[in-house]
Amino acid sequence: MSRSLASLAGAAVLASALPLLSTPAVAASDHSFHRVATYPVFQNAPAGVPASAETVAEISAVSDDGRTLVHTDALGKRIGFLDISDPSAPRGDGSLSLEELGDADDQPTSVSVVGKYVLVVVDTSASFTDPSGRLDVVRLSDGTRVRSIDLGGQPDSIALSKDRSVAAVAMENQRDEDAAPAGGKEGDLPQAPGGFVQLVDLEGAPADWTPRRVDLPADVLAAAGMAAPTDPEPEYVAFNSKGTLAVTLQENNGVVLIDSASGRIEKAFSAGSVALEGVDVTKDGAISLTDSVAAVPREPDAIAWVGDDHLATANEGDWKGGTRGWTVFDTDGDVVWDAGNTFERLAVKHGLHNDDRAAKKGAEPEGLAVAEYDGTPYAFVGSERSNFVAVYDVSDPAKPEYVQVMPTTNGPEGLLPIPSRGLFAVSSETDDAEAGVRATVGLYAWKPGKAAFPSIVSDEKDGAPIGWQALGALTADTKSATTLWTAADKVIKQATLYRVDVAGHPARITDSVPVTEAGSPVELDIEGLFQRPQGGFWIASEGAKGGGNELVRTNGAGVVQERVSLPTEVTSKLGAQGLEGVTATTDRDGEHVWFVLQRPLAGEDVARIGRYDVSDRSFAWFGYELQTPLRGSGDWVGLSEITAVDDDTFAVIERDKLNGPKARTKHISTFTVPQGSGKDLPTVEKRLAIDVLPALRATHGWTQEKLEGFTIAKDGSLYGVTDNDGLKDATGETVFLRLGKATTTGLRLSATRAAYAKKRLTAVVTLGGLATAGVVEIRDGNRVLTRVRVTDGKATVTLPRLAVGRHRLTARFTGAALGTSSVSTPVTVTVVKATSRTALKATKRGSTVKVVATVRAAGHVPTGKVRFVAGSKVLKTVTLRKGRAVATVRVRGAKQKIRAIYLGSARTKGSTAS
Repeated sequence: MSRSLASLAGAAVLASALPLLSTPAVAASDHSFHRVATYPVFQNAPAGVPASAETVAEISAVSDDGRTLVHTDALGKRIGFLDISDPSAPRGDGSLSLEELGDADDQPTSVSVVGKYVLVVVDTSASFTDPSGRLDVVRLSDGTRVRSIDLGGQPDSIALSKDRSVAAVAMENQRDEDAAPAGGKEGDLPQAPGGFVQLVDLEGAPADWTPRRVDLPADVLAAAGMAAPTDPEPEYVAFNSKGTLAVTLQENNGVVLIDSASGRIEKAFSAGSVALEGVDVTKDGAISLTDSVAAVPREPDAIAWVGDDHLATANEGDWKGGTRGWTVFDTDGDVVWDAGNTFERLAVKHGLHNDDRAAKKGAEPEGLAVAEYDGTPYAFVGSERSNFVAVYDVSDPAKPEYVQVMPTTNGPEGLLPIPSRGLFAVSSETDDAEAGVRATVGLYAWKPGKAAFPSIVSDEKDGAPIGWQALGALTADTKSATTLWTAADKVIKQATLYRVDVAGHPARITDSVPVTEAGSPVELDIEGLFQRPQGGFWIASEGAKGGGNELVRTNGAGVVQERVSLPTEVTSKLGAQGLEGVTATTDRDGEHVWFVLQRPLAGEDVARIGRYDVSDRSFAWFGYELQTPLRGSGDWVGLSEITAVDDDTFAVIERDKLNGPKARTKHISTFTVPQGSGKDLPTVEKRLAIDVLPALRATHGWTQEKLEGFTIAKDGSLYGVTDNDGLKDATGETVFLRLGKATTTGLRLSATRAAYAKKRLTAVVTLGGLATAGVVEIRDGNRVLTRVRVTDGKATVTLPRLAVGRHRLTARFTGAALGTSSVSTPVTVTVVKATSRTALKATKRGSTVKVVATVRAAGHVPTGKVRFVAGSKVLKTVTLRKGRAVATVRVRGAKQKIRAIYLGSARTKGSTAS
């Protein structure tokens, strides 16, 4: 029944030889998981606990109705409750301190919910050699403990059987990483006492619930090839529908299957080892998927059943191993599928690769869950160090199909499917108030449509996804409206430019261009990038100190052609936050390079905008007054980008350093350069063009701090990007923003139906985006009706008379040098014929009568003809002249009725006078 490590060697080779991640297969469902809320759990801390206190969410469970989520908080020594009745607006519902139930040092390790009770697993250990713990049974409705069960050791995870009749607790009795067993090194196994499993029968009332201890015999584990059979250290437990319990022994690199009814061990097997190719195992500021890993043990953490006959493990690794992926086994312990290097490559593709962990366990898959949504089973695998959950269709356990990546906050620990409500929850354990990285519960809804994340990914190059991180600069391509360029900052040691295709969603990094000089790689902290119409790029490179800030010009292949240092009178007053953006304009005086310094120089109270005139190598300076930072928060506000709108108008990013719910200032503002040379630091007059904060919050994730890149594409489309800081004190999520057009033009008419010339139509023209002033044409089809100058974003104009008929009117902003023209949505107006009034006067002159018909209409003098009629006889037809028709007609008898009939025209309706 047992198998040795040697017998698994073939499985290890097979796993490492699986196909690399290329274009992933996507499940046929039209649904996906959409993030709908991210709740910072510190907001639910008890009264009196400061917001800066560490408060985490590790393992979560949910009530039977799916409306109350319960999570552990080991740092806070409590469990928290969230009302998720409205998943888009979760609400803190209080917490329960374990100090009230036991001791101030008690820590919850796991939690589950059965009916009206919360099962809280509590570690009460005095030391590693004296482990202890209990299972508290707490009433969900009011947090009252109704029972406490001694577990006889230090517990880790808990799971419920499918029929909810049995709870299983992994009694880890974890090792002391600073202790060395006889003949071993620090952290080695074995370390007594060994762990075991507790089964708790949940029949009847909690007072009747009884625990059953299941030991894991050393001879059984030894026969299965476990590393230290006398010290099992069970980690994670999971039930299938038949009542079989799967237990991972992480440090022992093994799995044990237990019949929960009898407590009998049915199977024990080693998880085996994996050798990897095409991964990054060096912490060196480079994402190079060319390294290899010799066969190392999987050392699985979380485990879940795929049906009743297969098991999936997240191979986090511990003291000896970790294979950067996950595996599907059958119940005999045979590998039927292994992720190989593909899990790590998902991190790279999505900009989530954590170089700080490259030399250890990479993306470090830790959590794993399996659940059905709309009849399809999905596996969810959480990356502890790269902050994402990968979703796979496991309809065929031997051929999992990648579906999507869900972004999380830092350290996603607990993965909780809630299929009854079409929800999925992720609880994250990393909390650092000083860095603005807080633990959260994230909620995702299973619903139609394509998820918003990712907004940018990379294509493959040379058989592997292009490695990217920390996109702190953005520029338009001079030839293609669907191409942009971006760059990594110093997170990527080798200065690198990236080509971005924005034609579809998500945007795609299609190529990378290394920056070189004299044939060697160059290290730059690229914070600004501009593609020159003349060819090549300008780069703004921020230095660690003032003198390190410089403007760098390259050719189109990224080869450095020129370096421009800032004047010493500036760099001597410049701190660590220097150059942050670059753009350029060209006029009859030559090329002018514009740049921003992020924060004021020492002794100044405005940030600086600089201009470098290439022809004479001179500098000019302008001041920019920054927003006020949030007092008492350690906040500051600075500039992060500059983009030319035209030769005299520029857009800048102005942002604070706050993230999450504290974020306030994420602005794109514009200004026009004041007249003068710029030698006396004239202050520009800024105007808020776009508040980007709503767009960042619309992701329903952790609001990102570093809005750093902005550009105007060739067709006037606006794009922005956030710098993910390479996951250092950040969630690692990159938000690529599509912010509309550089200008927007609106047109509103006083009426959409009018009589000809009765009243002049007025048109209200509005400008938005990056423009509030300029010339706007109002057009009838292709014909220009009038031109109006817009100031302060609005103008009202009286239109020329429109001919009778339907007219499709638009307002077109004529734009500026960078193609920022825009056209309004068409407005259709219908002009109908004007109503006329005809009056008749007659003067008898013997046998003739002089008749005079006068035709009037609002706003114009009617034209056309008048017919004079006696009875049914037409006496005469006369053309109107200046609105009058005069004729002399003969009459018979003393009395005769004469009428004047105006026949109308193309503009005016006819009318009759008696």
